Amino acid sequence: MYAMVAPPDTAPPDNDVLWARSLHYSHGGSPGLIGISVGVRQGEILALTGPRGSGKTTLLRCLSGRLLPEQGEVWFNSVPVHRMGALARERLRRDRFGWIGPEPQLLPELKVWENAALPLLLAGASHRAAKHAACEWLDRLDIGAFARKRPSALTRAECQRVALARALANEPAVLFADEPTAPLHRTERALLLRTLTTAARSHAITVLVATHDEETVAVADRQLALLDGRPAAAASALAASAPDTTEGQAACSLSA
Repeated sequence: MYAMVAPPDTAPPDNDVLWARSLHYSHGGSPGLIGISVGVRQGEILALTGPRGSGKTTLLRCLSGRLLPEQGEVWFNSVPVHRMGALARERLRRDRFGWIGPEPQLLPELKVWENAALPLLLAGASHRAAKHAACEWLDRLDIGAFARKRPSALTRAECQRVALARALANEPAVLFADEPTAPLHRTERALLLRTLTTAARSHAITVLVATHDEETVAVADRQLALLDGRPAAAASALAASAPDTTEGQAACSLSA
């Protein structure tokens, strides 16, 4: 009896900083991703769009190493993320990736600058260097005056800007943004998007943003629309090819 040997991984394209092939993931038996493949180049802004439950957040979490896909491959700069252990993926997220979600998730006991500097401090940066980098991003987001305050003294929109400063403080290679403008009013949304896109262009940061917001989609270089865990085009083609049982049901009804 012979042991089955898994096929070798496919080498990613050289010009993609992040690349995934045939990703499958399920939530308690319900499909979350069904054969998704995507590649993103350095400095590119990719918008993931689609209705709630289409797989946007699940895809972000698999690409960032927060989730391991049940099938498929994820590569970052030719490193197979899908083969990494939990600790290696944690270090990768801390050192090379940034993350911002719809909720700021700041630590209330820390000052604003400490929240923004947290990834750098955890990575072993000096207190002085971490504070300097964090305060630079806080200034760019027009909240440098709040650096020594606690999050409880800030509005929700201001806290979201702190979360963006935290995601950018270590100048990540890839920034994952899951509905980052959801809690913001139009003016706040415009400021956050302007900082996000400026950072991506000036620091060659690759950005993957899941969003319903048309203004956010407009600043992206391209978009990938998802539907039911698949690219929307593939999902629509699948639905179109499904047999139509309406006529058969009508015939059965008439014969009855």
